[in-house]
Formats: sequence, structure tokens, C-alpha cells
Amino acid sequence: MNALLVLDPQIGILKKKDFSEELTIIRTIISDFKDRDQLVVLFQHSDSADKFPNSPLVEGSKGSKIFPEFIKLADYIVPKRTPSGFMNTELQNILQKSNVNHVFVVGFNTEYCCLFTSLGAFEKGYDVTFIEDATGTVNDEKTYEMPGLDIRDMVGSILNWSRVIEVLYYADYVEKYGHKRNR
Repeated sequence: MNALLVLDPQIGILKKKDFSEELTIIRTIISDFKDRDQLVVLFQHSDSADKFPNSPLVEGSKGSKIFPEFIKLADYIVPKRTPSGFMNTELQNILQKSNVNHVFVVGFNTEYCCLFTSLGAFEKGYDVTFIEDATGTVNDEKTYEMPGLDIRDMVGSILNWSRVIEVLYYADYVEKYGHKRNR
């Protein structure tokens, strides 16, 4: 069984930047999974106001809420407080109970929650597919003071070079896994 892990499709992230291309791909992949009766798990990250007072994802804030259209698409919504979807969450129990052996990772932010959850899934023994153009980040080259940095490409390249996590673009996902819907 496969599971789609959708990291943090939350108002506080999605209002920061135009993620229309990423969201279109994510919606299509969710539809693919639902059409095949595969598991869809959404994550809802929250930060402590004491530790991260300026976070757009402060617990209980409007920004911490999941973008409404995604709520009805989830088989599970997993709250988390760290970049990893596995750390101190119910994810491992959900995946085991559903006999999942392969996870597909999409969502936000590429270099934090998507990266950490991909690595966590690999460490737990799952086959992992990271769909690079179905991830996005509010950060850019200025955030990291690295002119020319393409965060999504860098993370995808690192994971791909590891040879333990499969990295695909959406078109490659469609070609390899054979399910396609109109975007």
C-alpha cells in the first residue's frame, strides 16, 4: 500500500507566496491517490508562541489552520511540532496499521518538513518518493544569503544523489506510476 504525505498545506504558508503551480500538482496527486484508494495523510505544523512568536504557524492562530479545500481530502490529519512527520506523531502507527510500505512526499516547506519527513521515512524502512515540483518553500536565496540558490532543486539533488530516496518531477511520477488526470 502507498501513502501520500502532504506536508503543511496551511494558511500561514500558502498566503506568503504564489504556490499555484505546486498546489495544482498536489491536488492532482491527491486525486490520483484517492482514485486508487491509497492513503492520504495531511500534516498540520504548529509552533509555540513562546519559542517562535513571529511564526505564521503559531498554535491556534488563523495561519496554523489547514487550507480548507484540503481537509476533506485527508484520510488522516497529523499534528506535528517538528520538521519531521515522524517525530512525536501518530504517523508510524497510521502507516503500519494501513500496511504502507511506500510513501510519496509533497508539500511545504521543501527544505524543512519535506526533507526531514523524507529522511525519517527512509530511516523507518519505507520506500520514499519525493516529488520535487510538488513541494514549495516560502524561503529563497536571500533567506540563506546564497545568491542563485534554488532551494527545491538543491534538496531534490541531495536526496536523489543519496540513491536511497527516489526523486521525481510530476511528469516522471505520471510516467512511472501510470496514473494521470488532467491538471
